[in-house]
Amino acid sequence: MLPIAFIESLQGVKGFHRESFIAAHEQHVPVTSIRFNPFKIKLLQQIPFEEIRLEKIPWTVDGWYLKERPSFTFDPFLHGGAYYAQEASSMFIEQILQQTIPAPNQEMVLDISAAPGGKATLLSGYFKNGLVVANEVIKLRAAILTENVIKWGADNIVVTNNDPQHFQRLPHFFDVVLVDAPCSGSGLFRKDTDAIAEWSLVNVHTCSVKQQKIIRDTISVLKPGGLFIYSTCSYSMEEDEAIVDWMVNEYALEPVRIPLQPNWGIVEVQTLQHAAWGYRFFPDQVKGEGFFVAVFRKKQENLIPEFRQESSLTIANHKDAAMIAEWLQLPENYRIFLQENAFRAIQSTHWQPLQQLSKHLYIKKAGIALGNLKGKDFVPSHELALSLLPITAMNNVNVDLDTALQYLRKQLPNVPGTKGWNTISYCGLRLGWIKVLPNRINNYYPVEWRILKD
Repeated sequence: MLPIAFIESLQGVKGFHRESFIAAHEQHVPVTSIRFNPFKIKLLQQIPFEEIRLEKIPWTVDGWYLKERPSFTFDPFLHGGAYYAQEASSMFIEQILQQTIPAPNQEMVLDISAAPGGKATLLSGYFKNGLVVANEVIKLRAAILTENVIKWGADNIVVTNNDPQHFQRLPHFFDVVLVDAPCSGSGLFRKDTDAIAEWSLVNVHTCSVKQQKIIRDTISVLKPGGLFIYSTCSYSMEEDEAIVDWMVNEYALEPVRIPLQPNWGIVEVQTLQHAAWGYRFFPDQVKGEGFFVAVFRKKQENLIPEFRQESSLTIANHKDAAMIAEWLQLPENYRIFLQENAFRAIQSTHWQPLQQLSKHLYIKKAGIALGNLKGKDFVPSHELALSLLPITAMNNVNVDLDTALQYLRKQLPNVPGTKGWNTISYCGLRLGWIKVLPNRINNYYPVEWRILKD
């Protein structure tokens, strides 16, 4: 049962239809959607969910609705990062980017509240030559974000674990800033019934104050002419339109209008004070959950930021790089560096901005972890197996579904591997490492990621 105060608070909101809105919650037909990984889809020998794919999500390239919700836990494609199970409405971020930055190049992008990683991986796929900084302030959620980014496999995401105000040390650094703000959560009532019990008008106001603080802490990092995207999963005007008007009042921001197709069912709104555009998703009109988003362009300023080149990162010395090269033939445009005693690799074009980030922020993950050197032996990381980097010098074992699930449970698969390190692959998708010894096989799948369900 939806709170009466909640329903009454939506009266007068454009696009709100009381009876159909309540019916959409009481007679909820689950909507399941996924977004394929554009980096990995071409590697697959089999495309997931061919039997239950229903239709494409109209505002995104790689998003699909599914006829039913599969058991994602028991799908090796999920664990290998072939797709991300993401709510369809939030994929509208890609449509915004298609219309505002149709030819992305090497943009610097910030997702300030990135966990669990849906929007960060979307940004990574859209800005293939750019660098995405995915930040999460809560340590536990940052760990979940890191896991999902590692599974995604791309090296153009840097995961940070910082308070938003720490980013003020990087003025005019980013071309795009996304603030998917913590909110009262009313847009997720159909998926999360606990959120219904937690909702109140007091909580809406509390969230509104928090949203203003996050924006205040991050607005200075956006370059003049840059794009600022603000979104919530709330229907509340206090968290949506009122925040948009406040942003226009406080900062040099120009609202951006995003043309819509009528059959999408998205409601275009304009704010009371500045007639700034916003876009609201109602579950009785859109095949998805509740969502709100607004887009701004930062007005031009005659400011050129200056950054010191100091860094906490260390380039791998020639001897170590040569030893790693015996095991890995990295592309020439990659740079090997040390972070917390692990060798990592990142594209050379991202090296300078990464140095600047490392000077001011706590970096939880950058580039791809290659592994460690132990004497003359190279011990590869799990992250390397899930990456897009070529691993031609090591053996690979393709396995069937049962063996893949056995491996993902961190059991000992019986496979015909070659002595030494082998990657385990399912339908062309790498899942991790095994090491074949004379009398046994060691499973190196991370224990904290293993499937626990039977």
